[in-house]
Amino acid sequence: MQDRLDRQDSWTDFEWCSVRTVMGTAAGGGMGVGAASTSISRRQMRFLLAVVVVLVFGTMLTALNVYELHSLTREHWSREHVHGEAVAEARGASHYARPVAWVRGSNKGTGYLTHVTNVLHRLGYDLAEDGEDWNVLWSHNYPFRELKQMMTHLKPHQRVNHFPGSGFITNKVNLAVSGLPFIPRAFRMPAEKSNLLEYAKQNPDMMFVQKSNNHRGIKIEKLDALDLGAEGSFVQEFVHNPILVDGYKFDIGVYTIITSIQPLRVYIYEGDVLFRFCPEKYHPFDPEVRDKYVVGDDYLPTWKVPSLQQYYKDYGFGMKRSFDAWLRAQDKDPEVIWDSVRDAIRNVFYGKETALIQATSHYPDSSNFFEMMRFDFVIDDQLKVHLMEANMSPNLSSAHFKENRLLYEQVVYNLLCLVGVGRAIHSSSLASRSTDEYEMQVAHKDLVVFPDHCATNCRNGGNDCNKVECQLCLPCLSKEQLAYFSRAYLEHQQRGACRRVVPQPIDPDHAHDAANMSGLTAENTLMMEWFRGQCLYDRTFCS
Repeated sequence: MQDRLDRQDSWTDFEWCSVRTVMGTAAGGGMGVGAASTSISRRQMRFLLAVVVVLVFGTMLTALNVYELHSLTREHWSREHVHGEAVAEARGASHYARPVAWVRGSNKGTGYLTHVTNVLHRLGYDLAEDGEDWNVLWSHNYPFRELKQMMTHLKPHQRVNHFPGSGFITNKVNLAVSGLPFIPRAFRMPAEKSNLLEYAKQNPDMMFVQKSNNHRGIKIEKLDALDLGAEGSFVQEFVHNPILVDGYKFDIGVYTIITSIQPLRVYIYEGDVLFRFCPEKYHPFDPEVRDKYVVGDDYLPTWKVPSLQQYYKDYGFGMKRSFDAWLRAQDKDPEVIWDSVRDAIRNVFYGKETALIQATSHYPDSSNFFEMMRFDFVIDDQLKVHLMEANMSPNLSSAHFKENRLLYEQVVYNLLCLVGVGRAIHSSSLASRSTDEYEMQVAHKDLVVFPDHCATNCRNGGNDCNKVECQLCLPCLSKEQLAYFSRAYLEHQQRGACRRVVPQPIDPDHAHDAANMSGLTAENTLMMEWFRGQCLYDRTFCS
């Protein structure tokens, strides 16, 4: 009997022991209680062992079913997608891969690009190190010198946050002496010294400041105290009658986005505007006190200007709406200012269009590029706007003013959504994975305009394409034209708080009338007409 108890791994022996135990219990006595307890323990062991066997078998069966289901799904997608292009559901682990952004700049550890990286992370991007494959390059510095080779070999889906030639606008000297509307009169030194002296003689009360591209050391001086022989500088008339809020002079920064050069498409971010006030009150005026008329790094923010505090802090408005409310309280119309701001920005891009086209012509495809600048204005007491400069890679650091975090992150977010970097579709790349996926977002039916006109006057298809009025009909649109109309359509769908300034917005009540397009290139004329055609059916396309 002892041998059998020692060999409990045998089912026969295990059961025989149980029988002997029961028999011992029947024979009587105190031995029966202990033997019964042993019998119950062994039954539990048999039950638990059976449960384990069932669970292991069930787990194996479930794993087999999941594998078979995955195989069937993969087979289904490979049959159904005739284009043979990969789709997320059929890519296994790569379905969960994230697109990659390269944020490039010197001394990034100081945090001046923190808000850019924050937004990219929230949009689902991983950050690349130098040299890694990427979908988006955000370069604080102008990349077309340092990365010339890379910029000329971009893949179709890669996006870069600068346009070649954007310096034609952001170079302070070139912009100031361009003679474009809304820019205070300026003279390049030393080439235009004699013109300056003659102008000053004709305007003896005019004050002047000397500036250069580094934008440092600005101060009102008498002409004989200026260095009129300084290369790379300019002398500009000073706007002496600025509008003041609680006695403070200020400038405004309007975030401006370029998405296409040929044809031109330009937007401004209208969610808010950066207001910066001089730290000292303008009057009594003293040209020796620069803090009265020069906005520096230690400017006075909106929330510290008494008349704007209640709107900004108490009622939660942004800078622009706080100012607009204050101006209306002075019985003045803020739209006079903002209409002029849009006109000024529009004039700059039309004025520099030829130079921008020439600069982008050295690169295979300008659709790889986009850019955000900040246009800075001063407003005088007659509500006239004066464009002072346009800034490439404007400051986006809230290290000095924590309250600016929201403005900067909203600007970057709306910019990236507008240009298609921020997308609702999950993918490990910005490249479209199939024609079906692209057409889900924008198809030919979304692009065609003027159906009555095309059906009546352009019936002969390609034979009528020489007629100007037929060039927007589908048979006449080239592959390239369909591509840039598609990008314009997607920009409109993704524009968020951005609004178009080029092409010029259309009055919806006059959308049936052709707009005045004198002076526009053929590409810009066609783009303007396309927006007019869309405006007839959807008023959101009017502006």
